[in-house]
Amino acid sequence: MAKTKAVEYGDSSISALKGADRVRKRPAVIFGSDGIDGCQHSVFEILSNSIDEAREGYGKKITVTRFSDGSIEVEDHGRGIPVDFNEKENEFNWKLVFCEMYAGGKYNNNEGESYEFSLGMNGLGLCSTQYSSEYMDVDIRRGGIRYTLHFEKGENVGGLKKEPYNKKDTGTKIRWKPDLEVFTDIDIQPEYFLDIMKRQAIVNAGVEFVFRNQNGKSFDTTTYCYVNGIEDHVAEVIGENGFTSVQHWTTEVKTRDRDDKPEYKCKIDVAVAFSNQTRLTEYYHNSSWLEHGGAPDKAVRTAFLYQIDNYLKTNNKYNKSESKIKFDDIEDCLVCVISSFSSVSSYENQTKKSVTNKGIQDAMTAFLKQSLEVYFIENPLEADKIAQQVLVNKRSRENAEKTRLNIKKKLSGSLDMTNRVAKFVDCRSKNAEERELFIVEGDSALGACKQARNPDFQAIMPIRGKILNCLKADYDKIFKSEIITDLLRVLGCGVEVKSKANKNLSEFDLNALRWNKVILCTDADVDGFQIRTLLLTMLYRLTPTLINEGKVFIAESPLYEITAKNDVYFAYDEAEKDKFIAEIGKEKFTIQRSKGLGENEPDMMNLTTMNPATRRLIKVMPTDAEKTAEIFDILLGDNLQGRKDYIVAHGNEYIDNLDVS
Repeated sequence: MAKTKAVEYGDSSISALKGADRVRKRPAVIFGSDGIDGCQHSVFEILSNSIDEAREGYGKKITVTRFSDGSIEVEDHGRGIPVDFNEKENEFNWKLVFCEMYAGGKYNNNEGESYEFSLGMNGLGLCSTQYSSEYMDVDIRRGGIRYTLHFEKGENVGGLKKEPYNKKDTGTKIRWKPDLEVFTDIDIQPEYFLDIMKRQAIVNAGVEFVFRNQNGKSFDTTTYCYVNGIEDHVAEVIGENGFTSVQHWTTEVKTRDRDDKPEYKCKIDVAVAFSNQTRLTEYYHNSSWLEHGGAPDKAVRTAFLYQIDNYLKTNNKYNKSESKIKFDDIEDCLVCVISSFSSVSSYENQTKKSVTNKGIQDAMTAFLKQSLEVYFIENPLEADKIAQQVLVNKRSRENAEKTRLNIKKKLSGSLDMTNRVAKFVDCRSKNAEERELFIVEGDSALGACKQARNPDFQAIMPIRGKILNCLKADYDKIFKSEIITDLLRVLGCGVEVKSKANKNLSEFDLNALRWNKVILCTDADVDGFQIRTLLLTMLYRLTPTLINEGKVFIAESPLYEITAKNDVYFAYDEAEKDKFIAEIGKEKFTIQRSKGLGENEPDMMNLTTMNPATRRLIKVMPTDAEKTAEIFDILLGDNLQGRKDYIVAHGNEYIDNLDVS
């Protein structure tokens, strides 16, 4: 067999990407991804330039159009991008801006040039988006001249074209189509544009953002404009649910990231309110939404925790020997939006989802501490409300933790001789892929099912009476119920219980489930149906994943036993009963209403209920979860008026099933 000769690795092996290939061959380096996220970020790079112009006071309207062919257009009414000859660089500006990495008008902010604060700051965005496009058309109105450019796959076609422009308006309009040769997906959905433009309207007070989405020959238009910026946004989020007024604090300071680094300007804009219904923390820097926070998030955590804890201690709000609050207790009732700007910004990466400047963090921490201190002094009633709510959140969290530990203690451990569940009958198999758990109604059913089962893989868990309604009972009461905790221990997978802070009280692990099928087996009468419903309610509230994963079944019991000569027929509903009677014809037969499970013969139980080859099981489906939750709430929850209305509307449908004489 011939050997493949190894390629020699020498001086000639090193190569450099040039021109458009710097982006087209490695888009993820610039945009963070070569998929839809990266494509979306390429759009934001163009939009950010228009935002920078508007924030400097040049144009108060930005229009973004999504065309049905996948192309995108961004138009602003700013000064227009300079594209003519640059004597300082001895090159045309259009080549620098659209074809050179790290070229732009945002590098000398401390020298008073171009922009005080900028969102697009690295000189990469416009050029990178141009390089990654199938085509790009540029239309600029500036200084009485109209400039146009056309690019295809990163290369200019036709050079710079100029013509006189007699109208007074200025601005830039760029239309391009992301290239499928660069990105794996370019189908940016309208939701992205709506989200990003709403966020930009929030942090750019008074700027009108218009989104046009092509729908056939027409365009659906959505407009966002927040006159007072983040203050209006917080008021909108809070609505009628705030227990404090909206506070708006602004400052502009000089800061530095290190003692030996130069100072830079930082502008901080904060809107704060408190609510026991709504929680939100949002951070923006130079208009970019900081999905991962960074410096502002650290500042908020430090300042709010320090100042509120100090208020609680100073005013003797803590109980004796009570532990101090955590930021989670504050965050649970906090609505805080911060928009900051700085002339020097350090992002975690080009996608600008986290800002890392220590100077910004220090300046913001000091400003928030000072603002909160003044706010508490000037608004003692609101300060007291905040303190009381934070303490309520803290104590609820601590109680939830105690409940979690109690649940974990009750539900942990294997089912062995020292930790057995009363009257639970296990099966021989240890393979969870074949084990079946029958949850049956009462001791008599336990005896019948025990005789009828296949002991190799079928286990029996009897339910003694009717269990709690888990939609109406609180968690403390639920987990004091021995029936429920025994059943949960038998299941083995834990529970999915959420606290107010939306954190698990006990870890749920589907892999720890000891059964392939959990089968509810109750009598076919009113009491049996109610027990079945209560069991389903318990599973729905405490272990919904079992339903979602198709692990829960209902054993369908026959309503009638029809005997004719040597044949026995089991009818599961009225239609089947009539069908069998018609098939028997003139033969003599006896018909008997099915007995309770405990009265059935083992052979009959095996045949109709337990034998996988002949039984009928109804899988409890997770479909239409909202409707299921609504019906459970109406029939079993605290919605009394809803229950009355439902009975009035649908009661006549169940008259035949009423258990009255």
